[in-house]
Amino acid sequence: MSGEWLVALEATALAGALRSSVWVYPLVNAAHILGVALLVGAIIPLDLRLLGAWRSVPLAPLWRVLTRTAGAGLALAIVFGSLLFITGATEYAASGLFLSKMAVVAMGTANALALRLALPAELLHMPPPTGKSPGRLRLAGGISLAAWLTALTLGRFVGYF
Repeated sequence: MSGEWLVALEATALAGALRSSVWVYPLVNAAHILGVALLVGAIIPLDLRLLGAWRSVPLAPLWRVLTRTAGAGLALAIVFGSLLFITGATEYAASGLFLSKMAVVAMGTANALALRLALPAELLHMPPPTGKSPGRLRLAGGISLAAWLTALTLGRFVGYF
């Protein structure tokens, strides 16, 4: 990333207001955490179901509720995370942990979009399987679980290292 662009982001009135506010920055941070909680809280049970847990539970109702919840959480995390980013853009852009987190978030998002586009509707509406989930569902669930738990961990590390 261009250093000038990052410095310009940090110099915006919005970034300055966020940095100087006793209340707004913590509220933005809380909103980011809420988004992450919705995302991870929804995606873990869905991933576990894709991996074969709760085989007696039909996938379709879980899919409808949990993908929408995860999507709303991701949107909140992105919007409020972007606001957090502009307060220290040069520092974040120089952080290997932050860049790794962003790469993993991109991977988790791409995996979710690929699954959504490739998942045949009949898989969502078929009766609960008595055996293992189809291989591509297990693979997507495993990648997703690993990606989002890694992103969560890296996100916590960014705040401390």
